[in-house]
Amino acid sequence: MSDRTEDPGGPGLIKALGRWDVLAVGFGAMIGFGWVVLVGGWLTDAGTLGAVLAFVAGGLVMTLVGLTYAELVSAMPRAGGEHQYALRGLGSRPAFVASWAIALGYISVVAFEAVALPQTVLYLAPDMLAGRLWTIAGYDVYATWALVGIAGAVLITALNYFGIRPASVAQTIAVAFLLAVGVVLLTGSFVGGEAANFEPWFSGGIAGFVGVLVATPFLFVGFDVIPQSAEEIDLPYRQVGKLLVVSVLMATAFYIVVVFSVSAALPRAELESAELAAADGMTALWNSPAMGTLLMLGGIAGILTSWNGFLIGASRLLYAMAESGMIPRWFAYLHPRYRTPTHALLFIGGLSVLAPLFGEQMLVWLVDAGGINIVVAFFLVALSFLALRRREPDMPRPFRTPAGPVVGWAAAALSLGLAVLYLPGMPAALVWPSEWLIVGIWWLVGLWFVLRLPKVAPGPDAEERLLEINKR
Repeated sequence: MSDRTEDPGGPGLIKALGRWDVLAVGFGAMIGFGWVVLVGGWLTDAGTLGAVLAFVAGGLVMTLVGLTYAELVSAMPRAGGEHQYALRGLGSRPAFVASWAIALGYISVVAFEAVALPQTVLYLAPDMLAGRLWTIAGYDVYATWALVGIAGAVLITALNYFGIRPASVAQTIAVAFLLAVGVVLLTGSFVGGEAANFEPWFSGGIAGFVGVLVATPFLFVGFDVIPQSAEEIDLPYRQVGKLLVVSVLMATAFYIVVVFSVSAALPRAELESAELAAADGMTALWNSPAMGTLLMLGGIAGILTSWNGFLIGASRLLYAMAESGMIPRWFAYLHPRYRTPTHALLFIGGLSVLAPLFGEQMLVWLVDAGGINIVVAFFLVALSFLALRRREPDMPRPFRTPAGPVVGWAAAALSLGLAVLYLPGMPAALVWPSEWLIVGIWWLVGLWFVLRLPKVAPGPDAEERLLEINKR
């Protein structure tokens, strides 16, 4: 097998992503808007050092999971990521479970950003609310507020509809701006930060630490968008694996910088009362409201990078599932000119158009409902990694993870441990009925598909056998 992607002139997806494009897609997908909204809660729940350690621990888990992905994407550089790995390593039905789980994770992030965008604009234009529509979970939904999210959903979907290249260029520009804002925030912590604000270093005990830790799957998911777009990457396979791991390390560093800088900016009393602590912290560090606005613009850049990255990933995943016959063939349609999975893009874009109509509380619901599905998919990918190491030891692996079995078992155990934290009675238990309703409806639809799916054993030709059975 060659260590380079195929000719970009083929009939399928276009190979147009270079080294920086790949890094921008992976890192940008991980750095959405959550850090702007949630950092105040992290610090009040766990304390400065408690929150930092939670991100170190979460980053370690994601790095271990990322190492399994890095090896698998270099060995199987095809659109679909988890779908391809689990199909070859575990068989058709586990592959569907992994794919369906991560699909909800991706779509929940896309919908999350459609709600986060108007919430960000509201900070910049507090008088924008007009045309009250209804109240959901105690929050009033306004027509102007919802319209901002709907317009953003239409714009991002259209950008992706017209090809991977314009989407990747927009991603690169937004990531560059986001990184610049991160540098300004970190610099401000040394210019205007107060050492006394770091206290308390720990708060909330184990529950506070765990409360931050369980948010990390949702905050770090995004590196796995790189495998989803593998067929559109024009790089040696070994480099793709390395870039995936680098993107995880970059995201870990970014989140720690945010926690450190905002903690230096504001005492705990102000953190607890701040609606958007990151923006208020930036204002305090530089003693300038304009700097708070700059950070909010960085938050908007984060929304766009995450939104764009996950729309790329989710659409390619649905495309791959449809190509294998797991879901209707309609999702596998490629635009004859732009070579994008337009039907999948329009479906996901349509769901994101609806999200703002449910109001601000949808932000929390989507984080939790998506988080548990994400870690389930990570667990199954780790099992696929271990199964392929045992069953196909001679499979070409341009990027080979050091101490593979140890990393694989650690990734599986830690992913399963995170998933348990979402169950009833645990610190991050899903809220009834809203969050369980989202998860339940998604899996009821999935159950209908999986029961119709032929049972195909794992192996290098698993997809060919599945397609053959479906034809018959």
